[in-house]
Amino acid sequence: MIITALRQGLGQLIIFIDWVTRPAKLKRSPEAQTAVAQSAKNLSLYQFRGCPFCVKTRRNLHRLNVPVALRDAKNDAQARQELEQQGGKIQVPCLRIEEEGQVRWMYESKAIIAYLEQRFANA
Repeated sequence: MIITALRQGLGQLIIFIDWVTRPAKLKRSPEAQTAVAQSAKNLSLYQFRGCPFCVKTRRNLHRLNVPVALRDAKNDAQARQELEQQGGKIQVPCLRIEEEGQVRWMYESKAIIAYLEQRFANA
């Protein structure tokens, strides 16, 4: 019980620090931002709100100004089930990438951030 309370308290602290120190969004022309939004419509990030690695990934999404659907794999039973059954394990963050009829599940914040940088930093 104490560990759960400590974990929740630390999670809330991490979320608050993220909110206070959030990076500025990448500025694009309206046309370029529309293209990014269109390109990102087939991406979903499965995450836990207070997870430090998920916060790191969401910060990069915010900085790159990429609108990705967030799925709460901790509190949403359907999202958790999708992650486990389709992705293969309950591990967050996990980026679901749907391209050309194929679905990939990318785990590990560093890999996800590298993918996002490569795909959207110069878009």
